[in-house]
Amino acid sequence: MNLILKTLWMSALSLVALTSDAQAKSSFKAKEVYHSKELTITQISENAFEHTSFKQTNDFGNVPCNGLVVQNSHEAIVFDTPTNDKSAEELIAWINETLHCKIKAVIPTHFHDDCLGGLHAFHQHHIPSYASFRTIDLATRDHAAVPENGFKDSLVLNVGDERVIATFFGEGHTKDNTVGYFPGEKILFGGCLVKELDAGKGYLGDANVAAWPATVDAVKKAYPDVRIVVPGHGAYGNKALLDYTIRLFKAP
Repeated sequence: MNLILKTLWMSALSLVALTSDAQAKSSFKAKEVYHSKELTITQISENAFEHTSFKQTNDFGNVPCNGLVVQNSHEAIVFDTPTNDKSAEELIAWINETLHCKIKAVIPTHFHDDCLGGLHAFHQHHIPSYASFRTIDLATRDHAAVPENGFKDSLVLNVGDERVIATFFGEGHTKDNTVGYFPGEKILFGGCLVKELDAGKGYLGDANVAAWPATVDAVKKAYPDVRIVVPGHGAYGNKALLDYTIRLFKAP
């Protein structure tokens, strides 16, 4: 009888601990942890940070461009570079000096310069870069900075004791757009494939608009438990961003 009671007590304690941990994660308050003229870094969970740099455009003005940093056990992986080498240098220095992390990899999610405009800075620091073969091909044709290591449809990298996943689900904003996922905290970096709530369609010069909704729907089905979704531009949120993007590009 004592053994049964002890087992029930230990189970109850475990349930309380798990519930408390889940509540702590869901109640995390985002906070800006770095700000300069070129770069803003916002902590959005215990181990994930949104980095935002800026690109001056003719059609849309000075556009904020998002990327993601995830960390674990003094290692970090970066999705998308800042828009230029100067802001990329700021981000690299902040990760090294403030997070005390070694940057294990940078993963541009498509070939536009809001994703790899600062790639030269990462290469100068001998940080390995990874992208889909599609991105490498398009970046080469565009005479842009070219990622060093390629993958076909999916890439899994370890960051400390956790892992990150980069996956191509189909065409949308571009022919090569991939997304990043951090399973440890259920965070999706949708990049420019995903729109912030109430956003317009944005730049469509390299888009496959017809394929876009089905691609985002495939992302949604792959990660049904996602908690945080970070778009390429604008405010992050939850899976409602996926639903909004699907509706935005669905044919009437």
